[in-house]
Amino acid sequence: MKLPQAVKFSHYLLERFVEKRDVVLDATCGNGHDTVFLADLVGREGKVNAIDIQQEAVENTEERLKDNEMLSRTELVCGDHSRLEEHFSESDYKAAVFNLGYLPGGDKSIITRPKTTLAALKKVSARIICGGVLVVVAYPGHEGGDEELQEVLNWAEKLESEDFNVLHYHFINQPSDPPEVIAAARR
Repeated sequence: MKLPQAVKFSHYLLERFVEKRDVVLDATCGNGHDTVFLADLVGREGKVNAIDIQQEAVENTEERLKDNEMLSRTELVCGDHSRLEEHFSESDYKAAVFNLGYLPGGDKSIITRPKTTLAALKKVSARIICGGVLVVVAYPGHEGGDEELQEVLNWAEKLESEDFNVLHYHFINQPSDPPEVIAAARR
């Protein structure tokens, strides 16, 4: 058996929380992999809200959803994840996922930033229902990634233990800077 890499581990966690008919959030839809994964978990009667700051990412996600016949269960928005309330009417989520960094295959100079990521995390964590989870995959291996990871860890460490169980999953003996997972499960 192998230990799962960060994205696989994030999916492992999400599978344990998300059920059919749930409402969930992909706060950085990127190329749509997490959005399709979540859309499969919530089923035809569930809903995925998905947002990204880049129009290219939203288009890539839309195409992937169409290819998998899952567009009808998803609301896609091109916008800033720190301003979710302007884009989505849902007030509560069973799960949310943030896949930080840059758009794979896209412009590597356009990255998530600590300021907007932290604003989004604060808003989303308040909207995670009891028994739900917020999952962040952070990438310290690119410019700005170390700082963003540290800011997310600082934020997560301050979550009240009465409200959340927080996990930090990372490999400690690899020569590169592999992605890391921070998960906060609401009690």
